[in-house]
Amino acid sequence: MMMFKISLAIVCVIGLATVHVSLAQNSPQDYLNAHNAARAQVGVGPMRWDVTVASYARNYVEKLKGGCKLVHSVGPYGENLACGSRDLSGTAAVNMWIAEKPKYDYNSNSCVGGECRHYTQVVWSNSVHLGCAKVRCNNGATIISCNYY
Repeated sequence: MMMFKISLAIVCVIGLATVHVSLAQNSPQDYLNAHNAARAQVGVGPMRWDVTVASYARNYVEKLKGGCKLVHSVGPYGENLACGSRDLSGTAAVNMWIAEKPKYDYNSNSCVGGECRHYTQVVWSNSVHLGCAKVRCNNGATIISCNYY
């Protein structure tokens, strides 16, 4: 009986550790770290987490979870959206936007050879406030919105 209790306790601890890992890369600091690392590479100052902007992002992605379509809010903030068929992490979404960097031409301040506007939103020097949110859609996919002010 004692061995069973110890085994059960170990399973519960392992289960809690698994939950912790699955929530990784979705905290405000994770979003900030990913953004600020990209900004530092091009000499742009760091962003700060803004609860008002994050609340806006949360309210908007909650509206998207039924149809799970990437449609911009056309709200008062800059915005990047990402969708994953599974559990996309916040850090992975930011890395997708940063991956557009090679398509941005600094000399002409324009996209060359494809989409780069998500990247420019990440490193835009006038954007200093960040708020992001993630929601699991009804179909199991994930939508992440980061908003910039």
